[in-house]
Amino acid sequence: MDWNLLGLSFITVFLSELGDKSQLAAIALSGRSQSPKAVFFGTAAALLLTSLLGALAGGAVAEFLPTRLLKAIAAVGFAILAVRLLFFNDSEPTP
Repeated sequence: MDWNLLGLSFITVFLSELGDKSQLAAIALSGRSQSPKAVFFGTAAALLLTSLLGALAGGAVAEFLPTRLLKAIAAVGFAILAVRLLFFNDSEPTP
């Protein structure tokens, strides 16, 4: 096992998940429930499953496309999202 890659993956996902909407949903669910442990195990299982699916999909795509092209596609996708967030606000102003 590549321990460096394991650590990098952990740190990247840990930092990106802090304060995101799934964490806020877990906070709201545990605040309303009688069993915070059930909320923890449910949200942990969901994160594990989505991470597994992402890793499997990434591995499958990497078989067909070179890494440099995948990085370029990801960079262009994030750039498009950034431009849309900065310049094209679809929400209407509240009076």
